[in-house]
This record gives sequence, structure tokens and C-alpha cells, in this order.
Amino acid sequence: MQRRPLGRSRLEVAPLAFGGNVFGWSVDAPRSFDLLDAFVDHGFNLIDTADVYEAWVPGNEGGESETIIGQWLRRSGKRDQVLIATKVGKWARYPGLSPTNIKEAVEDSLRRLQTDRIDLYQAHEDDPRVPLEETLRAFDDLVTAGKVRVIGASNYEATRLADALRISQDKHLARYESLQPEYNLMDRQGFEAALQPLCVEQGIGVITYYSLASGFLSGKYRDEADLGKSRVRGARVKSYLGERGTRVLDALDQMASRHAATPAQVALAWLMARPAVAAVIASATTVEQLDDIARAAMLTLAEDERAALDDASR
Repeated sequence: MQRRPLGRSRLEVAPLAFGGNVFGWSVDAPRSFDLLDAFVDHGFNLIDTADVYEAWVPGNEGGESETIIGQWLRRSGKRDQVLIATKVGKWARYPGLSPTNIKEAVEDSLRRLQTDRIDLYQAHEDDPRVPLEETLRAFDDLVTAGKVRVIGASNYEATRLADALRISQDKHLARYESLQPEYNLMDRQGFEAALQPLCVEQGIGVITYYSLASGFLSGKYRDEADLGKSRVRGARVKSYLGERGTRVLDALDQMASRHAATPAQVALAWLMARPAVAAVIASATTVEQLDDIARAAMLTLAEDERAALDDASR
């Protein structure tokens, strides 16, 4: 499988990343191991998680996803076949991006992941309370120490990301090589207006989350009667219902029929072809679901097909 460079770093990623936000929540440890084995067997290599996953689940504390991934790494012996991406900054135990917080949080993540390095360590969200240079120096120290290979940003606005890149260049510090934004056929403006041109210009690798718009782009939710199919996603998916959502689903159905594919596969293939996108994050709770979305990486949409999806989603 052809891999893509992650920014200007030496890391190369397959176009589909596994979203580890299901581990310890809707997927228990044994099934997580099966999913991760199947993910690697498909030729993919980027596993995305965060220290805060799954703190929102009753009875959990946070760190459960990292712990399960760490157990799988030890059990499978596949550490060198994958890239582990995790995040810091949104967990109540380690909130924000102060140097002290980053220094302490990374040690906890390394322990849970049972590894000596994190391939991609990401600021989970911007922290305007801390000067960017302080945060970047803390990350740079981790890179110098060999505990982190590459750093990235998530949920940054264009002006703040540009400022961070300028500081890294001026002060000779490790720079954010990736950006993780919300981006999909239904949520475009927030990324495309200012972040996309910046990422293209600066060679930033984009790793999208909510790549299927909380499942809406799978075609599972087509009217309000369908919202009851998921207690978790129903309220969010409701915002996509309407004329525009119908247009997008109709276009996905048409392309799916043309390629003997599913709407989800087409939506992910469109995203994989977007400027600056290195990988798209998607989750699965069964190996069968994973096998289905994995086919998106083998689907190539023609230029006119991508344009038709562009038009439908505007």
C-alpha cells in the first residue's frame, strides 16, 4: 500500500488511521486486539489515541485506550509495524500545554503504551494561556530526548498554527508536522477556508477526525426516524439532516453504485484525495466493519466524481 509523508518528517502513513477512541468504551480489550491485528494485516500503520480516552465513560478514569493499545503492543510484538499517535491537553489529570504538564503527561502515556517512544505526540487543543514558545520548547525537549519522534497539533485555528510554525522556524525548535482537524463532506468550511491553504503551503500532513460525520456519511441516518439507531450519535447527526444532507447522500449513493462500493467507502476516498490530507481517521467495532472501510484506501474516484461530491456538499 502506498504511504504518504507526514508533513516534512520521515514518518510515512497509510491513508487510513484507526481511531482508538472506541477502545475501552464500545470495544473491550480482546476485540480491540482483534481489530488492531486486522488493521495491520490490511497494511495500515497509524493508530490514533489520546490520554483522555475514555474518561467520559462511567466507571473509567481516562487512559483506558492507551492501556489497551499498550497491552496489544506487548502481546503482538508489532511495535515496529505501527506508528502510535497520542495527545495531551484535554484530560483533567493533565490539562493544558504547560511545560510541566507535558513533561508529566508524556511519561504516563509512555507507561500505559508500554513503549519507549511516541511516534506522533499531539497538542489535543490550543492552550492560549501558555505562550506558544513554552509549549514548543517542551515538545522539542521530548524530541531531543528521543521520547517523541514528531509533534503535531489538533484543533488549532489557522492564525495560531501559523504563529507556532513561525516560532519553531525562528527558534530552531521541532515544528508541528501534522494537523488534526474535523473535516468531512458535511464539515468543510472550518478547515478549507484558512487551514487547508496553510497546510498546503507549509507542508503539514492533515489527519482528519469525524471523517464520516459521526456515521452520517455511511448512509445509516436519512431521516429523524433513523436517529434512534444510536443514542450517542443521534443528536449530532440530526444537524446534518435536511436538503444539503440529502444531496450529499444521493451523490454518495450514485458513486457507490458506480464503483460497487458503499457510501462510507466513497466518502473516505473523497477525503483521502483532498489537498494536504495524509490520513483519515475512522473507527470500527467489529472486524467486518473494519474490512468494509479498509476498501476505501483502494478506491480511486475520477476527477469528475470528486467534483460532483464537491458540488453536492457546498
